[in-house]
Amino acid sequence: MTLAEKVQQLGNKAAGVPRLGLPKYEWWSEALHGVSNVGPGTYFDELVPGATSFPPVILTAAAFNESLWKEIGQVVSTEARAMYNLGRAGLTYWSPNINVVRDPRWGRATETPGEDPYVVGAYAINYVRGLQDVEGTENFADLNSRPLKVSSCCKHYAAYDVDNWLGVDRYHFDAQVTEQDMSETFLKPFEMCVKDGDVSSVMCSYNRINGIPACADTKLLKDTIRGEWNLHGYIVSDCDSLEVMVNGHKWLGDTGVEASAQALKAGMDLDCGVYYPNFTESAVKQGKVKVKEIDNSLKQLYVVLMRLGFFDGNPIYNSLGKKDVCSQEHIELAREAAKEGIVLLKNANETLPINSYKIKKLAVVGPHANATTAMIGNYAGIPCKFISPLDAFSKYGEVKYEVGCDVKCPNESLIFPAMQAAKEADVTIIFAGLDLSVEAESLDRTDLLLPGYQTQFINQVAQVSKGPVILVIMSAGGVDINFAKNNDNIKAILWAGYPGEQGGRAIADVVFGHYNPGGRLPLTWYPADYVDMLPLTSMTLRPIDSLGYPGRTYKFYNGSTVYPFGYGLSYTKFNYTILSAKRSVDIKLEKTQHCRDLEYKEGVNKPACPSVLIDDLDCQYDFEFEVEVQNVGRRDGDEVIIVYSKPPSGIASTHAKQVIGFQRVFVEAGKTEKVKFVFNVYKSLGIVDYTAYNLLPSGSHTISLGDDLVTFPLQVNLV
Repeated sequence: MTLAEKVQQLGNKAAGVPRLGLPKYEWWSEALHGVSNVGPGTYFDELVPGATSFPPVILTAAAFNESLWKEIGQVVSTEARAMYNLGRAGLTYWSPNINVVRDPRWGRATETPGEDPYVVGAYAINYVRGLQDVEGTENFADLNSRPLKVSSCCKHYAAYDVDNWLGVDRYHFDAQVTEQDMSETFLKPFEMCVKDGDVSSVMCSYNRINGIPACADTKLLKDTIRGEWNLHGYIVSDCDSLEVMVNGHKWLGDTGVEASAQALKAGMDLDCGVYYPNFTESAVKQGKVKVKEIDNSLKQLYVVLMRLGFFDGNPIYNSLGKKDVCSQEHIELAREAAKEGIVLLKNANETLPINSYKIKKLAVVGPHANATTAMIGNYAGIPCKFISPLDAFSKYGEVKYEVGCDVKCPNESLIFPAMQAAKEADVTIIFAGLDLSVEAESLDRTDLLLPGYQTQFINQVAQVSKGPVILVIMSAGGVDINFAKNNDNIKAILWAGYPGEQGGRAIADVVFGHYNPGGRLPLTWYPADYVDMLPLTSMTLRPIDSLGYPGRTYKFYNGSTVYPFGYGLSYTKFNYTILSAKRSVDIKLEKTQHCRDLEYKEGVNKPACPSVLIDDLDCQYDFEFEVEVQNVGRRDGDEVIIVYSKPPSGIASTHAKQVIGFQRVFVEAGKTEKVKFVFNVYKSLGIVDYTAYNLLPSGSHTISLGDDLVTFPLQVNLV
């Protein structure tokens, strides 16, 4: 290839080289929660009119079910391969979004698995494995040649969670982040995605981090992703990031030529945009970058295409076609995913589930009562078939539908007809919440309230309703609904995220007791005044006492909540009993492994050997325990067991607790199930101190199940 030919392969629209028989290729396709037509690599038409649209990720994350996450990935990649065979899709999908939701105002929470770095990373591993893994080749000897079903991409790297807030946008934002927060929160999911998910691509983000654009940061790209984590794949820019670097950040006064050289040398292989194809040849001729660096990037790119079978085919997928897109099995999985994610927030007097045999008239009211496109959020394709709440609930009786108001709810004009419907109904279901006009890419929120007159609408309908009132909230980010939580007229509240194409059926299944909800909130729901305490642009997770800033996420926030992270009720009740548990771990230090100091709160006695640097430790230590989960209620159901570790008390400026594992288990009424957990001591008990060292503290750690339903101590002795 000539230099001119080489640079034309470095943009998302790789031109190919006809004289060498090298075909062109469009790298940009998306598959966040189903095959999407965002991105030019994929499209729908009469041959393939749609693909299965699963719930946006925030709801699927609420299922806390790793096998579900992987299965969705497998279905999405099957449909993607089928569409590729039909000439309607690519093989490289720039999904999932694994940014941690640091602040409830961020508009892209819908795309992510929530606020806990471990949960986000676990989602990434499973969804990526579902998309990429070719059965039987998961443990391939040479991971650089491991076959791929489709290629996945973890994005947006890194510390990206400000889109457009009060005039501050992602194209100009400089995220000021401590090394402690980078290591502990912002990088952790990406490390898990690369190391444990073996993802074949990472996308760098628009923002600067401590002054340097992410896509031009050698330390973040070449040294960390490719060097320390050993990525088997390519690094791509978020679309037009180089143009943003030049015209938005105006970084170093760079021209297009200089920005292209900086990014290429930093380790960015592919430009979603036109800067690399337009400017890289000049960069070489001006002596700003070596041809060898272009060659290295092309090797990364073409090896991924080879692993996909782009050049010589992949016979095991040749039979996939139209029958494999929107199959009934796939549609049912979309329904199952929504059911597993739905969270029961309130259920006074066991109002839910509703006995469908005892009701004749239903009032189905509110801005989302007849929701369709709102249920599939963003980065969605065209779904196989929508089942709106109105469609689903109409099968259970005579339905009176009134919209009440739209999501923005700018006035009261349509509230009265909804009140009239509620006066005559045996049960009233109010569908309220947010949508992409309120929280979205390029649109952060400025408050945590329901928009416009929605609160008034809900209260007025609840006040006059003849039968029990069920409130269903569709949203990604948390909403301050304390008014509904404390309103005795509202008997039950469900959070349904954005529930995907089968959302209506899933909600009806839960309301009428065909499914017992077991989802848990993957985000803290803060009170409305949280937004008055600190700006979205403050990246620090720990409280800043001098500024009066509270902490962020359940790990560091100690204020009141509307609903805490991990919250969720059931139609039954579960009890936990610890059957066996290791209560202490002795870690023998060699002569080269010395004790590290650790900052303790004033007045607290510090151990003689406060901690040890985890990187200094060679031997692996595990601890395990077994828990018996007993369903003491009258209904079968799923229980999500979330396991937390708490560091020894008295350590300054560390997390209150952190998720170290979780399992979702089905238990029949009156029966028990035993669940075993095994944890690595370093990964599960380590803390990151202000120096960004990963330390293992000595002393009495606490292992907690759920919201301290069961706890036991685990003593770490550094000998």
